Amino acid sequence: MSDIAVKKILVVDDEEELLTLLSDILKRANYEVISTTRGKEAIELAINRRPDVVILDIGLPDMDGTEVAAVFGGNPSTADIPIIFLTGIITKQEEESVGRKTGKHYIIAKPVRVKVLLEMVSKVLSS
Repeated sequence: MSDIAVKKILVVDDEEELLTLLSDILKRANYEVISTTRGKEAIELAINRRPDVVILDIGLPDMDGTEVAAVFGGNPSTADIPIIFLTGIITKQEEESVGRKTGKHYIIAKPVRVKVLLEMVSKVLSS
């Protein structure tokens, strides 16, 4: 048995197929994966399960991904969790919104390439 703890990743995306795909990719890379399609549930999961990183879609039906990130940032139990934002279209407003966050947040454009995703997760977890 390895002494290295398995890293836990919370994946939040309202597209069920993409959520399943991302979860499967991350599980095959030996990460523990928690997933949801809702921002409000993501907040509860982050507080209760303490993931090492959150992969967060910006466009969610119940609340914007940047709103979810703001809630994380305002809560001492989730403020230090790094976020990798996902978006289908990176608008200037989204770039500016993400850019105002601390250096621990990143952004990846959809469609997500497996290599880019895994490299980004590795980079975030090692920083």
